[in-house]
Amino acid sequence: MQLRKHMSGITLIELMIVVVVVSILAAIAFPNYQEFTARAKRNEAKAALLRLAINQERFYLNNNSFTQDLTALGFGTTPTAITETGYYRVEVTAADSSNFTATATYLQGGSEASKCEVFTVNGRGAKTSDPATDCWERTR
Repeated sequence: MQLRKHMSGITLIELMIVVVVVSILAAIAFPNYQEFTARAKRNEAKAALLRLAINQERFYLNNNSFTQDLTALGFGTTPTAITETGYYRVEVTAADSSNFTATATYLQGGSEASKCEVFTVNGRGAKTSDPATDCWERTR
């Protein structure tokens, strides 16, 4: 019987090293991915509110007052609308002949609800968020 001089395949030690390296990479990448998806959700809410504000200005030019009717603003439903992915509810909470206030409220639970739960924009261009004050400007 002749012995093989070089065996092919991988050892258990080599396999364990690969598993450890992959788990370290996953531990680093997963929190970054979660933050990325949270920022994407926030951007969707901000975009919906800015679209609503632009449509409110257009409505004001034609009617000399703002409206709470989202159908008139191109959102298709009233009194509230849900963003495309369903994470935020958009509504006009107040509107009269001189100003409006619109909000986007986070509908899901989890850690994101404690960061940027409510975005608000009004007819004077003021943008606020609750509970954090920098959600409109935050890029991280």
